[in-house]
Amino acid sequence: MDEKPFFEFKITDIKDAEIVELRKFHKSVFDLDSISSAASDLKYFNELTILITGEMQNPSEEFVRYFAKQVYPSLVTAKVLEQFTPLVKRVFTQIVNDQISERLKSALKKETENEETANPVPAEAESLIVTTQDEIDGYLIVKSILRKDIEVGRIFMRDNQSYCGILLDDNNRKPICRFYFASNRLRIGLFDKDKKETKYDLGQLDDIYSYSEQILGTVGNYDG
Repeated sequence: MDEKPFFEFKITDIKDAEIVELRKFHKSVFDLDSISSAASDLKYFNELTILITGEMQNPSEEFVRYFAKQVYPSLVTAKVLEQFTPLVKRVFTQIVNDQISERLKSALKKETENEETANPVPAEAESLIVTTQDEIDGYLIVKSILRKDIEVGRIFMRDNQSYCGILLDDNNRKPICRFYFASNRLRIGLFDKDKKETKYDLGQLDDIYSYSEQILGTVGNYDG
């Protein structure tokens, strides 16, 4: 009997993929041969997950050397490895961030299409409001800040002529923040516990992350 468990899950934070695996153990579909095969796959899957996650967070010399040899035209020396180690780590981080961003954009597009279908906007009013890419990207950043604390489905973007509002539960009484984005100036409006708004200048969109605590605090005020 293998001492290592082939499958582990946290019952208070179970994931969809884990539910799929657990269904295989149900009495109505239980098959010893299938379970044995699944157990073997899960064991190696978990070990590979731990290995790859470790390499992403702290790339080993062998791991970095493998990729460096694919792109570096000369001999991979210790100095080259020193140069490539942070690069490899940054590439992995960027790939993960890009995938998250693409999924959020896809979800936003679907959400927007559903809202337009349910609540069509008159043509005249629609023409006065232009949602920019910066506003969409800012909305995605706010979602990424809040996704660990609340369900992203509770976060809505409602664009206006003078600002772009980010709301909790699509409720005007629960503003999370507001974007005041112009071609030559980016500003964000944040709210205190009394819903008093204060505006801050942003050098770039990523500066929104600097206000993560205030954004989380605002949502915390609404949720008690």
